[in-house]
Amino acid sequence: MRALRILLVVVVILGGLFVIVDRVAVNFAEGEAADRLRTSENLASTPDVSIKGFPFLTQVASGSLDEVEVGIQDYEAGTGDGAQRIRIADLRADMKGVEFSGDYSSATAQSATGSATISYDELLKTAKSEPTQVAPGVTANVVGLSDGGNGKIKVRVEATVLGAKLPEPVFVLSSVKVVDGDTVRVKADALPKFGSVSLPESRVRKITDFQQKIDGLPGGIKLDKVEAGQDGVHITVKGSEVRLVG
Repeated sequence: MRALRILLVVVVILGGLFVIVDRVAVNFAEGEAADRLRTSENLASTPDVSIKGFPFLTQVASGSLDEVEVGIQDYEAGTGDGAQRIRIADLRADMKGVEFSGDYSSATAQSATGSATISYDELLKTAKSEPTQVAPGVTANVVGLSDGGNGKIKVRVEATVLGAKLPEPVFVLSSVKVVDGDTVRVKADALPKFGSVSLPESRVRKITDFQQKIDGLPGGIKLDKVEAGQDGVHITVKGSEVRLVG
């Protein structure tokens, strides 16, 4: 009986030591992965990396991690125009089935899903924010974007007719969606009226409708869905064979 108790104590101690070593190892690995991701994506700050699953060491031995969560604040994405960038806030990605090379120089996830937010101020940069002529004597421009409720964007338009600025801005509710996996498109549900002037739909939509291409996301993930919210447009992303490092 005494021998059995001693054996149980030894097993408990060894089990506790294994847990400690395992947690130390995973914390070290998370730090290394975060540093490499910051370097490979040229990030301004170190991202958050969390390796899920227990035990970690057995996953390392198999060369594949069950799940890795990555969080990046203020990611600068491309817009299809090499000179222009768009800031994405709180980009979160959940990577599944992450396989890595023996020297840890590369890591690829079988699949990834996540979310991000683009503020209305950032999205406004792509709208017709400069006064644009839509008809002889009539100019208009988008001066603000905000939450319109029910997943819609409220677009604020100011106009000048025959040299006189309209006393009140015009508001338009617009739908927003993802097209081609890399573009956010904003389209007015109904066209506004600028005083008593009647304008062709095509000319009005040159002001109210716009789109923003977003590319160069980490690992090649793509836009999936988008919906207007209180603080901006909320985007879901997804991808397969996503390269974290290398």
